[in-house]
Amino acid sequence: MTHIHVLDQYQEGSSLVHRLDPRVKLILTLAFIVVATAMPHGVWLSFLLLLLGVGFIIAASRTDPLIILKRSMLALPFALVAVTLVFTTNGATLFTFKLASLSVSITDQGIIAFASILTKAWLAVLMATLLSATTTFPELLSAMRAIRIPRVIVSIVSFMYRYIFVIAEEALRLQRAKEARSANPHGDRRGSLLWRAKVLGGMIGSLFLRSYERSERIYAAMLSRGFDGRMRTMKAEGLQSTDVIVSTALVGYLLVVVALAVVPTWD
Repeated sequence: MTHIHVLDQYQEGSSLVHRLDPRVKLILTLAFIVVATAMPHGVWLSFLLLLLGVGFIIAASRTDPLIILKRSMLALPFALVAVTLVFTTNGATLFTFKLASLSVSITDQGIIAFASILTKAWLAVLMATLLSATTTFPELLSAMRAIRIPRVIVSIVSFMYRYIFVIAEEALRLQRAKEARSANPHGDRRGSLLWRAKVLGGMIGSLFLRSYERSERIYAAMLSRGFDGRMRTMKAEGLQSTDVIVSTALVGYLLVVVALAVVPTWD
């Protein structure tokens, strides 16, 4: 498939991070995300320590830091929805401007809250991106089952990952078919806006019907083979001493970061 490298983010390697048990990596990633998102606003030292921790893990994993950073930037546009905090949070007014008949003020606490949420979202996605870059998807599914995530959720995630490639290929075939059938004698294949909207609607409908029919066939085939919703693996499960040491070190590090964020500073 031509686009598999775009959708699959795993970077093969033999580093210590790659060799860690996937259950340990998943639990530690979730713990990091919980700590990052639960931080109070404006604790920049704690945010910096979390970023340094992620940087150390990236260096230890020997993955390409530019790729990790580029993928993590996808979170920033979604975090921009919190920009309203700049105008709605109480605090000292920095400056005021007119918006139509309204007077809008930007406060210092609003800027701190917005910047903090942006930082939290970026750190969380950065850590999740690093997890997907150092752990194969089957290992992630195995870890999800091990920590008792509901079976139906694991199955949905598994099938979504497996068939998103198939659906993407189906969409590309529909696009190529449209391009091959939409030329005119003047060489213009664009058509009017209304015509393109109709064609796009037809393509979406056709893709939905094909996906639905494919899912019915797959479901019938799985039932005929005795599928009961469990994803089985032949890999033996067992934590190594390295997993315990790394887990202890990272949990201790997170506790220090939390303590710096919540314990008042003594004058």
